[in-house]
Amino acid sequence: MTSEEKQSHTTREDHIWVKDIQEDDQVRGLYAAKTKRLARTKRGDPFLSITLSDRTGDMECRVWDNAEALSSLFKEGDILDIEGRANSYRNQVQLIIADLKVADNGADPSLFLEATSYDAKDMIRSLREVLKTIKEPHLKKLMESFLSDRAFMTLFKEAPAAKNFHHGYVGGLLEHTLSVCRLTDSVCEHYPQLDRDLLLAGAFLHDIGKIKEFKTHTLIEYTDEGRLLGHLVLGAAMLDEKLDHIKSFPRDTALRLKHLILSHHGEYDFGSPKRPKFLEAFVLHFIDDLDAKVSGLGRFMERDTQEGVWTDFNRMFDRYLLKGKILEVEEETFPSSDVDDRQELLFKP
Repeated sequence: MTSEEKQSHTTREDHIWVKDIQEDDQVRGLYAAKTKRLARTKRGDPFLSITLSDRTGDMECRVWDNAEALSSLFKEGDILDIEGRANSYRNQVQLIIADLKVADNGADPSLFLEATSYDAKDMIRSLREVLKTIKEPHLKKLMESFLSDRAFMTLFKEAPAAKNFHHGYVGGLLEHTLSVCRLTDSVCEHYPQLDRDLLLAGAFLHDIGKIKEFKTHTLIEYTDEGRLLGHLVLGAAMLDEKLDHIKSFPRDTALRLKHLILSHHGEYDFGSPKRPKFLEAFVLHFIDDLDAKVSGLGRFMERDTQEGVWTDFNRMFDRYLLKGKILEVEEETFPSSDVDDRQELLFKP
């Protein structure tokens, strides 16, 4: 095997992870082209802006020389074999690419797609256990119709829960759904007035449309169905398909389940075609939002490369985030008397 062939078949052992690239590093290897943009400097010279990624994160890259020609060689989603040097720009490591080409099909997919750190079989087992506690016969039968569907479960355990922000990795949907179900179980214990069976079923079903919304190869991408319809509408349609095969399923329960799916984003601005309109729908929205934010913000702070206790500016939340321990500040030394003598003189008659 030639050196070129070895390079095109990069494995985990010899790959330079994005998270490990430091200023002045010489970098050569395979990375996924997440985004690309051909632009011009103030002088009118073309340059290429690329976001390269692997399963440890993203890195901003620039091509200053021969930008137009190199841009024509690839599209977003391609795996690139690049050569470059890392430098620092605005306190962030940036890669200046000297040369690139599209890699062949020999790249190890695990270089680019992050996966859940939890065991999928254990999560499936835990999910089945919590859903078995549903007592209402129709809901119990509905849960089993999904859990016994091999094609559905195969996709469900592999799918990501998002493209970027929260649980955006292989197995992320299963991890997120199990977490939402466990939180639902705890919340229902605290608020016994909630319809636990309905809410727990909704917790399992709320994101099922994501198995059709996303596709994974070397990057997480939207499917055509995902872009045109979105996972809320897709999930409601998948629910209808199962309900068609369950005799005498209560109409009220079916409507409430569909509303749980369609309203769980909470607000129109966040993609909900409906806002929550009964108690369990509000609760599902809050639980889903909590789990997503804890995951997403935690990952953002974990991957932040800024020095000190504050992260880089988070555009989604429009703020800096505290990621470390607040530094101790030495106490200032003040005069021993409570009142400055000179001030006291000013107020004497």
